[in-house]
Amino acid sequence: MVVFLLVLVVVLALLGGVHWYVWRRLVRDVTAPGGLPRRLGTAAVVVLPLLSLAALVSARAGVPFPVQQVIAWPGQMWLAVLLYLVLALVVGEAVRPLLRARLARRAPAAAPEPAPVVPEPVPVPVAQTAPDSAPATTGPASATDATTGPTDPAPAKDSAPADPSRRLFVSRVVGGTAAAVALGTVGYGTYGVLRGPRVKRVTVPLAKIPRAAHGYRIAVVSDVHLGPILGRAHTQRIVDAVNSTQPDLIAIVGDLVDGTVEDLGPAAEPLARLRARHGSFFVTGNHEYFSGADAWVDHVRELGLRPLRNERLEIAAGFDLAGVDDVAGESEGQGPDFGRALGDRDRARAAVLLAHQPIVVHDAVRHGVDLQLSGHTHGGQLWPGNLLAELANPTVAGLERYGDTQLYVSRGAGAWGPPVRVGAPSDITVVELASKQA
Repeated sequence: MVVFLLVLVVVLALLGGVHWYVWRRLVRDVTAPGGLPRRLGTAAVVVLPLLSLAALVSARAGVPFPVQQVIAWPGQMWLAVLLYLVLALVVGEAVRPLLRARLARRAPAAAPEPAPVVPEPVPVPVAQTAPDSAPATTGPASATDATTGPTDPAPAKDSAPADPSRRLFVSRVVGGTAAAVALGTVGYGTYGVLRGPRVKRVTVPLAKIPRAAHGYRIAVVSDVHLGPILGRAHTQRIVDAVNSTQPDLIAIVGDLVDGTVEDLGPAAEPLARLRARHGSFFVTGNHEYFSGADAWVDHVRELGLRPLRNERLEIAAGFDLAGVDDVAGESEGQGPDFGRALGDRDRARAAVLLAHQPIVVHDAVRHGVDLQLSGHTHGGQLWPGNLLAELANPTVAGLERYGDTQLYVSRGAGAWGPPVRVGAPSDITVVELASKQA
């Protein structure tokens, strides 16, 4: 409990510091004190992070689903915008002094102050004046002489702008550019998610696959993450894309949902229209255990998918298909059981394993698996998230070999949190098995 509280304090302090930095660069440095723009900017920097926190905890707090949907869009989207705002502003810190120096060089120099001109003395004849007249003056003209005016030079009109003005201009250029880059990046990444995943095709040669299974097609779908943002329409896009490939078998390898069957059951209904010659199969991901794994297993079975919970079956084409529960299920006594799923089988036959997290590939190697199909990583989803994903996963995306086992990791068909992907486009992968005997 103490560790949790310490971590929470550190996270909140970090978020507070990041938002103060954004407020300073995008609000304080570019607006006038007390003005409406500054008041609105300050309010936004306070309200948006609160919406983000609410969006992240609302489901577990039991907030009604319609309310979750209302706060999800602004709350989740702000997290993505914040990431790229901070990155762009940090880059702007290096540009800021260079831009100020360039403006200073281009500013016109002030005109040099002329030396005062002292006219030659002009003798003035003495004239009789009335007794009460002012005495005549001799010598140089007075500095306040009405005809010549003051002798002090006027300030130059083309002098360089004051330094505070330059700083304000630079702050507005850097801040405006950072905001445009962040909004453009997030906008394009959102379009990539909402248009639906693209279909990828990967050929995987397997030594034990018989000639009859050459060209066998498995459509791999992972990390759909149905929730308050991605709903029924997104499911339908995925179903249409999968069916268009005419696969022999469909494998949904976890993280289908972020919510309960009660809230998201209607969003999952299009899955009943998936079509494949040898059926559709499902294994749990870690997010199923946040959402009621047993209830979802029962529901997808009603939709026509077959859950594989630490079990194996023989596919008529000539290989074994196995599936294991996700490691997150260990907290509920439902983790992966490789002995139950893969033990006591004929190792002369090829084995294809469905497992949500790539990290279990080392167990797959020990149990003689030929091909493991996984998801979980999202390919990093938001660059530079791929660098963090590499620290926790043996493979972030694509096909790699571990001993005699090949591991394919899909980037996923949806998105967790903000419906945004940058540098990691969503995909549905058709894995085509190739027999070396063909």
